[in-house]
Amino acid sequence: MDNFLSAADVVQAVAEVGFDGIWVGETAHDPFAQAALLGYFARQLGLDVEVGTGIAVAFARSPTLLAYSSFDLARLTGGKFILGLGTQVKAHIERRFGMPWANPNQKLRETILAIRAIWTAWQSQTPLDFQGDFFKLNLMSPFFTPPPLDPQIRIPIYIAAVNDQNCVLGGELCEGIHVHPLHTINHIKEYVLPPVERGLELAHRSRADLQLVSSIFIVSGKDDRAIDREARAVKTQIAFYASTPTYRKVFASQGYEDVALQLSQLVRQQRWNEIHALITDDMLSEFAVVGRPEEIPGKVREKYAGVLDRVAPYLPLNPGKKQDIDFFRALHDELTTA
Repeated sequence: MDNFLSAADVVQAVAEVGFDGIWVGETAHDPFAQAALLGYFARQLGLDVEVGTGIAVAFARSPTLLAYSSFDLARLTGGKFILGLGTQVKAHIERRFGMPWANPNQKLRETILAIRAIWTAWQSQTPLDFQGDFFKLNLMSPFFTPPPLDPQIRIPIYIAAVNDQNCVLGGELCEGIHVHPLHTINHIKEYVLPPVERGLELAHRSRADLQLVSSIFIVSGKDDRAIDREARAVKTQIAFYASTPTYRKVFASQGYEDVALQLSQLVRQQRWNEIHALITDDMLSEFAVVGRPEEIPGKVREKYAGVLDRVAPYLPLNPGKKQDIDFFRALHDELTTA
Protein backbone atom coordinates (compact mmCIF):
# COMPACT_ATOMS: atom_id res chain seq x y z
CA MET A 1 0.00 0.00 0.00
CA ASP A 2 2.26 2.79 -1.26
CA ASN A 3 -0.41 5.48 -1.01
CA PHE A 4 -1.73 5.57 2.54
CA LEU A 5 -4.50 7.92 1.43
CA SER A 6 -6.04 5.07 -0.58
CA ALA A 7 -6.56 2.88 2.50
CA ALA A 8 -10.31 3.54 2.66
CA ASP A 9 -10.69 2.69 -1.04
CA VAL A 10 -8.69 -0.51 -0.60
CA VAL A 11 -10.85 -1.64 2.33
CA GLN A 12 -14.03 -0.84 0.42
CA ALA A 13 -12.80 -2.77 -2.63
CA VAL A 14 -11.81 -5.79 -0.54
CA ALA A 15 -15.27 -5.84 1.05
CA GLU A 16 -16.91 -5.35 -2.34
CA VAL A 17 -15.27 -8.44 -3.83
CA GLY A 18 -16.06 -10.43 -0.68
CA PHE A 19 -12.59 -11.16 0.72
CA ASP A 20 -12.38 -11.88 4.44
CA GLY A 21 -9.22 -9.96 5.17
CA ILE A 22 -6.21 -7.92 4.18
CA TRP A 23 -2.58 -8.87 4.79
CA VAL A 24 0.07 -6.17 5.03
CA GLY A 25 3.74 -6.94 4.69
CA GLU A 26 6.94 -5.34 5.95
CA THR A 27 8.90 -4.14 2.96
CA ALA A 28 9.06 -0.37 2.38
CA HIS A 29 6.49 0.60 5.04
CA ASP A 30 5.80 -0.18 8.68
CA PRO A 31 3.21 -2.99 8.80
CA PHE A 32 1.53 -1.80 11.98
CA ALA A 33 0.95 1.69 10.58
CA GLN A 34 -0.65 0.16 7.49
CA ALA A 35 -2.74 -2.22 9.58
CA ALA A 36 -3.96 0.65 11.78
CA LEU A 37 -5.17 2.66 8.79
CA LEU A 38 -6.87 -0.28 7.14
CA GLY A 39 -8.41 -1.47 10.39
CA TYR A 40 -9.67 2.01 11.24
CA PHE A 41 -11.38 2.46 7.88
CA ALA A 42 -12.86 -1.04 7.98
CA ARG A 43 -14.48 -0.29 11.30
CA GLN A 44 -15.61 3.19 10.22
CA LEU A 45 -17.29 1.66 7.19
CA GLY A 46 -18.87 -1.08 9.29
CA LEU A 47 -17.12 -3.82 7.32
CA ASP A 48 -16.37 -7.28 8.64
CA VAL A 49 -12.79 -7.46 7.36
CA GLU A 50 -9.78 -8.86 9.20
CA VAL A 51 -6.40 -7.13 9.01
CA GLY A 52 -3.19 -9.03 9.61
CA THR A 53 0.54 -8.59 9.30
CA GLY A 54 1.91 -10.96 6.77
CA ILE A 55 4.46 -10.62 8.20
CA ALA A 56 6.01 -8.21 10.70
CA VAL A 57 9.69 -8.85 11.46
CA ALA A 58 9.74 -10.18 15.01
CA PHE A 59 13.44 -9.70 15.72
CA ALA A 60 13.37 -6.03 14.74
CA ARG A 61 11.22 -5.38 17.83
CA SER A 62 11.03 -6.45 21.45
CA PRO A 63 8.18 -8.73 22.61
CA THR A 64 6.78 -5.79 24.60
CA LEU A 65 6.59 -3.53 21.56
CA LEU A 66 4.91 -6.31 19.58
CA ALA A 67 2.47 -6.83 22.45
CA TYR A 68 1.58 -3.12 22.59
CA SER A 69 1.10 -2.79 18.83
CA SER A 70 -1.07 -5.89 18.51
CA PHE A 71 -3.09 -5.07 21.65
CA ASP A 72 -3.86 -1.60 20.29
CA LEU A 73 -4.76 -2.99 16.88
CA ALA A 74 -7.02 -5.64 18.38
CA ARG A 75 -8.85 -2.85 20.23
CA LEU A 76 -8.97 -0.58 17.17
CA THR A 77 -10.38 -3.30 14.93
CA GLY A 78 -12.80 -4.76 17.44
CA GLY A 79 -10.91 -8.05 17.53
CA LYS A 80 -10.24 -8.29 13.81
CA PHE A 81 -6.44 -8.17 13.98
CA ILE A 82 -4.05 -11.09 13.32
CA LEU A 83 -0.44 -10.82 14.45
CA GLY A 84 1.74 -12.42 11.81
CA LEU A 85 5.43 -12.73 12.66
CA GLY A 86 8.53 -13.80 10.81
CA THR A 87 12.24 -14.06 11.61
CA GLN A 88 13.74 -12.55 8.43
CA VAL A 89 17.36 -13.57 7.74
CA LYS A 90 20.55 -12.73 9.62
CA ALA A 91 21.87 -10.13 7.17
CA HIS A 92 18.68 -8.07 7.35
CA ILE A 93 18.34 -8.30 11.12
CA GLU A 94 21.94 -7.21 11.70
CA ARG A 95 22.57 -4.87 8.77
CA ARG A 96 19.12 -3.40 7.99
CA PHE A 97 17.58 -3.29 11.46
CA GLY A 98 20.79 -3.14 13.53
CA MET A 99 19.56 -5.80 15.92
CA PRO A 100 21.32 -8.90 17.32
CA TRP A 101 20.89 -12.30 15.70
CA ALA A 102 20.43 -15.48 17.71
CA ASN A 103 19.03 -18.97 17.19
CA PRO A 104 15.95 -17.98 15.17
CA ASN A 105 13.66 -20.87 16.03
CA GLN A 106 14.33 -20.73 19.76
CA LYS A 107 14.09 -16.94 19.84
CA LEU A 108 10.83 -16.93 17.87
CA ARG A 109 9.35 -19.50 20.26
CA GLU A 110 10.34 -17.36 23.22
CA THR A 111 9.03 -14.21 21.53
CA ILE A 112 5.60 -15.80 21.11
CA LEU A 113 5.52 -17.02 24.70
CA ALA A 114 6.67 -13.63 25.99
CA ILE A 115 4.01 -11.75 24.02
CA ARG A 116 1.30 -14.02 25.40
CA ALA A 117 2.65 -13.60 28.93
CA ILE A 118 2.43 -9.82 28.54
CA TRP A 119 -1.12 -10.01 27.17
CA THR A 120 -2.12 -12.24 30.09
CA ALA A 121 -0.66 -9.78 32.59
CA TRP A 122 -2.61 -6.94 30.99
CA GLN A 123 -5.86 -8.86 30.70
CA SER A 124 -5.76 -10.25 34.22
CA GLN A 125 -4.14 -7.16 35.78
CA THR A 126 -1.53 -9.40 37.40
CA PRO A 127 2.25 -8.91 37.73
CA LEU A 128 4.37 -9.70 34.71
CA ASP A 129 7.01 -12.36 35.28
CA PHE A 130 8.49 -13.97 32.18
CA GLN A 131 11.90 -15.61 32.45
CA GLY A 132 13.49 -16.95 29.29
CA ASP A 133 16.90 -17.35 27.70
CA PHE A 134 16.51 -14.23 25.53
CA PHE A 135 14.01 -12.12 27.48
CA LYS A 136 13.52 -11.51 31.19
CA LEU A 137 10.41 -9.37 31.69
CA ASN A 138 9.18 -8.53 35.16
CA LEU A 139 8.47 -4.79 35.16
CA MET A 140 4.97 -3.62 34.17
CA SER A 141 3.63 -0.94 36.50
CA PRO A 142 0.00 0.26 36.24
CA PHE A 143 1.10 3.44 34.46
CA PHE A 144 2.36 1.35 31.54
CA THR A 145 -0.48 -1.20 31.55
CA PRO A 146 -3.26 -0.71 29.00
CA PRO A 147 -6.86 -1.45 29.99
CA PRO A 148 -7.98 -5.01 29.25
CA LEU A 149 -9.57 -5.91 25.96
CA ASP A 150 -13.11 -7.20 25.68
CA PRO A 151 -12.94 -10.77 27.04
CA GLN A 152 -14.28 -12.09 23.73
CA ILE A 153 -11.27 -10.76 21.82
CA ARG A 154 -8.44 -13.16 21.06
CA ILE A 155 -5.36 -12.17 19.09
CA PRO A 156 -4.26 -15.01 16.81
CA ILE A 157 -0.55 -15.40 16.15
CA TYR A 158 0.58 -16.68 12.76
CA ILE A 159 4.22 -17.27 11.86
CA ALA A 160 6.05 -17.51 8.58
CA ALA A 161 7.41 -21.04 8.32
CA VAL A 162 9.97 -22.19 5.78
CA ASN A 163 12.20 -24.65 7.65
CA ASP A 164 11.13 -27.75 9.56
CA GLN A 165 11.65 -26.17 12.99
CA ASN A 166 9.32 -23.27 12.31
CA CYS A 167 6.71 -25.58 10.79
CA VAL A 168 6.79 -27.64 14.00
CA LEU A 169 6.65 -24.46 16.09
CA GLY A 170 3.65 -23.18 14.15
CA GLY A 171 1.79 -26.44 14.60
CA GLU A 172 2.59 -26.51 18.30
CA LEU A 173 2.00 -22.90 19.39
CA CYS A 174 0.25 -20.83 16.74
CA GLU A 175 -3.19 -20.27 15.26
CA GLY A 176 -1.82 -20.05 11.75
CA ILE A 177 1.16 -20.47 9.45
CA HIS A 178 2.16 -18.27 6.54
CA VAL A 179 3.49 -20.58 3.85
CA HIS A 180 6.01 -18.68 1.75
CA PRO A 181 4.80 -17.58 -1.72
CA LEU A 182 7.73 -19.52 -3.18
CA HIS A 183 6.16 -22.96 -3.01
CA THR A 184 4.76 -25.80 -5.04
CA ILE A 185 1.96 -28.14 -4.04
CA ASN A 186 4.49 -30.97 -3.85
CA HIS A 187 6.68 -28.94 -1.50
CA ILE A 188 3.77 -28.09 0.80
CA LYS A 189 2.62 -31.70 0.99
CA GLU A 190 6.05 -33.27 1.44
CA TYR A 191 8.04 -30.65 3.34
CA VAL A 192 5.58 -28.34 5.12
CA LEU A 193 2.66 -30.48 6.26
CA PRO A 194 4.63 -33.35 7.92
CA PRO A 195 6.49 -31.11 10.42
CA VAL A 196 3.29 -29.09 10.96
CA GLU A 197 1.54 -32.33 11.91
CA ARG A 198 4.37 -33.17 14.32
CA GLY A 199 3.88 -29.82 16.01
CA LEU A 200 0.14 -30.36 16.27
CA GLU A 201 0.73 -33.77 17.84
CA LEU A 202 3.13 -32.28 20.41
CA ALA A 203 0.40 -29.90 21.56
CA HIS A 204 -2.39 -32.48 21.26
CA ARG A 205 -4.10 -30.34 18.64
CA SER A 206 -5.81 -31.20 15.36
CA ARG A 207 -5.39 -29.78 11.87
CA ALA A 208 -8.65 -27.87 12.42
CA ASP A 209 -6.89 -25.79 15.09
CA LEU A 210 -4.51 -24.27 12.54
CA GLN A 211 -4.94 -22.08 9.46
CA LEU A 212 -2.50 -22.62 6.60
CA VAL A 213 -2.34 -19.46 4.47
CA SER A 214 -0.21 -18.19 1.62
CA SER A 215 0.12 -15.52 -0.99
CA ILE A 216 0.02 -17.14 -4.42
CA PHE A 217 1.67 -16.09 -7.65
CA ILE A 218 -0.79 -15.51 -10.49
CA VAL A 219 0.12 -14.86 -14.12
CA SER A 220 -2.74 -13.61 -16.27
CA GLY A 221 -3.68 -10.99 -18.83
CA LYS A 222 -6.14 -10.04 -21.53
CA ASP A 223 -3.86 -11.29 -24.35
CA ASP A 224 -0.61 -13.15 -24.95
CA ARG A 225 1.45 -9.96 -24.75
CA ALA A 226 0.01 -9.07 -21.36
CA ILE A 227 0.56 -12.62 -20.08
CA ASP A 228 4.18 -12.55 -21.28
CA ARG A 229 4.72 -9.25 -19.47
CA GLU A 230 3.26 -10.63 -16.24
CA ALA A 231 5.20 -13.87 -16.65
CA ARG A 232 8.50 -11.99 -16.77
CA ALA A 233 7.60 -10.02 -13.63
CA VAL A 234 6.63 -13.16 -11.70
CA LYS A 235 9.68 -15.06 -12.96
CA THR A 236 11.84 -12.21 -11.65
CA GLN A 237 10.15 -12.40 -8.23
CA ILE A 238 10.52 -16.18 -8.09
CA ALA A 239 14.17 -15.89 -9.12
CA PHE A 240 14.85 -13.27 -6.46
CA TYR A 241 13.43 -15.47 -3.72
CA ALA A 242 15.23 -18.57 -5.00
CA SER A 243 18.57 -16.74 -5.00
CA THR A 244 18.39 -16.48 -1.19
CA PRO A 245 19.92 -19.48 0.65
CA THR A 246 16.96 -19.56 3.07
CA TYR A 247 14.57 -20.45 0.24
CA ARG A 248 16.97 -22.58 -1.78
CA LYS A 249 15.57 -25.77 -0.26
CA VAL A 250 12.26 -25.14 -2.05
CA PHE A 251 14.04 -25.21 -5.39
CA ALA A 252 16.14 -28.15 -4.29
CA SER A 253 13.05 -30.14 -3.38
CA GLN A 254 11.86 -29.76 -6.97
CA GLY A 255 15.23 -30.71 -8.48
CA TYR A 256 16.25 -27.12 -9.28
CA GLU A 257 19.14 -26.61 -6.84
CA ASP A 258 21.62 -25.87 -9.65
CA VAL A 259 19.34 -23.09 -10.89
CA ALA A 260 19.15 -21.61 -7.40
CA LEU A 261 22.95 -21.58 -7.15
CA GLN A 262 23.19 -19.82 -10.52
CA LEU A 263 20.64 -17.27 -9.37
CA SER A 264 22.64 -16.56 -6.22
CA GLN A 265 25.69 -15.90 -8.34
CA LEU A 266 23.82 -13.49 -10.65
CA VAL A 267 22.41 -11.58 -7.67
CA ARG A 268 25.86 -11.28 -6.08
CA GLN A 269 27.00 -9.75 -9.36
CA GLN A 270 23.99 -7.37 -9.35
CA ARG A 271 22.80 -8.78 -12.71
CA TRP A 272 19.14 -8.25 -11.85
CA ASN A 273 17.91 -8.01 -15.44
CA GLU A 274 19.08 -11.55 -16.19
CA ILE A 275 17.62 -13.57 -13.35
CA HIS A 276 14.16 -14.08 -14.88
CA ALA A 277 15.66 -15.97 -17.84
CA LEU A 278 16.67 -18.89 -15.61
CA ILE A 279 13.03 -19.57 -14.72
CA THR A 280 11.52 -21.69 -17.50
CA ASP A 281 7.82 -21.77 -18.39
CA ASP A 282 7.56 -25.26 -16.89
CA MET A 283 9.04 -24.00 -13.64
CA LEU A 284 6.67 -21.04 -13.70
CA SER A 285 3.68 -23.35 -13.96
CA GLU A 286 4.82 -25.16 -10.80
CA PHE A 287 5.28 -22.01 -8.73
CA ALA A 288 2.40 -19.94 -10.13
CA VAL A 289 -1.12 -20.22 -11.49
CA VAL A 290 -1.05 -19.27 -15.17
CA GLY A 291 -3.99 -18.62 -17.48
CA ARG A 292 -6.55 -16.23 -18.90
CA PRO A 293 -8.53 -14.22 -16.34
CA GLU A 294 -11.59 -16.45 -16.73
CA GLU A 295 -9.46 -19.57 -16.14
CA ILE A 296 -7.65 -18.43 -13.00
CA PRO A 297 -10.40 -18.95 -10.36
CA GLY A 298 -10.96 -22.58 -11.33
CA LYS A 299 -7.22 -23.25 -11.54
CA VAL A 300 -6.62 -21.75 -8.10
CA ARG A 301 -9.36 -23.88 -6.59
CA GLU A 302 -8.10 -27.03 -8.31
CA LYS A 303 -4.53 -26.42 -7.16
CA TYR A 304 -5.09 -25.43 -3.53
CA ALA A 305 -8.31 -27.12 -2.43
CA GLY A 306 -7.60 -29.29 0.61
CA VAL A 307 -4.06 -27.91 0.91
CA LEU A 308 -4.37 -24.27 2.02
CA ASP A 309 -7.12 -22.77 4.18
CA ARG A 310 -6.71 -19.20 2.94
CA VAL A 311 -5.04 -17.74 -0.13
CA ALA A 312 -4.12 -14.18 -1.03
CA PRO A 313 -3.33 -13.33 -4.66
CA TYR A 314 0.17 -11.90 -5.06
CA LEU A 315 -1.42 -9.13 -7.12
CA PRO A 316 -2.37 -5.49 -6.61
CA LEU A 317 -6.07 -4.67 -6.22
CA ASN A 318 -6.75 -1.32 -7.86
CA PRO A 319 -9.98 0.00 -6.27
CA GLY A 320 -10.95 2.14 -9.26
CA LYS A 321 -10.35 -0.54 -11.88
CA LYS A 322 -13.52 -2.46 -12.76
CA GLN A 323 -11.67 -5.40 -14.33
CA ASP A 324 -9.69 -5.86 -11.11
CA ILE A 325 -12.87 -5.84 -9.03
CA ASP A 326 -14.54 -8.31 -11.39
CA PHE A 327 -11.49 -10.62 -11.41
CA PHE A 328 -11.13 -10.71 -7.63
CA ARG A 329 -14.88 -11.19 -7.14
CA ALA A 330 -14.86 -14.17 -9.51
CA LEU A 331 -11.90 -15.62 -7.61
CA HIS A 332 -13.68 -15.16 -4.28
CA ASP A 333 -16.91 -16.71 -5.57
CA GLU A 334 -15.09 -19.74 -6.95
CA LEU A 335 -13.16 -20.37 -3.72
CA THR A 336 -16.15 -19.97 -1.43
CA THR A 337 -18.65 -22.03 -3.38
CA ALA A 338 -19.21 -25.45 -1.82
